[in-house]
Amino acid sequence: MEAETSAANAPASAASDTPVTMKKMIMVAIDESEESFYALKWALDNLINDPSIIITLINVQLPFTPMVYPAGPVVFAAPTVVEAVKKGQHENATRILSRALHLCKQKMVKAETLILDGDPKDMICQAAHELHADLLVVGSRGLGKIKRWSFL
Repeated sequence: MEAETSAANAPASAASDTPVTMKKMIMVAIDESEESFYALKWALDNLINDPSIIITLINVQLPFTPMVYPAGPVVFAAPTVVEAVKKGQHENATRILSRALHLCKQKMVKAETLILDGDPKDMICQAAHELHADLLVVGSRGLGKIKRWSFL
């Protein structure tokens, strides 16, 4: 008991008397669903009690797989269509994250954004691991009780 008491009373840093504060990162996965925005609002209301906490808002877009149009003996995908769809996906992600950033700003919480391409479940987990997120918050998939049980 004595070792615990003396360790608790010791300064946080041997070099100075000021405590070392480590920033904590909460990652919130955001898409166009109301469930993801509910999860963000819940996190802002229930988890943010320290100004050193940073929220990272992540949006993952499914990769676009272009349709192939037959044109005689050659098959090709129109590059203009591919670029237009990718641009539209990026604009959609930007709009979604802008709405989420507005919610964070209202609560005076510092937030960063991240847009990735790929399978959402894989990319969200990979980003949380690589960025060393302390907590990952996601909304439900919006399935009812019957559909949720049918996947078990």
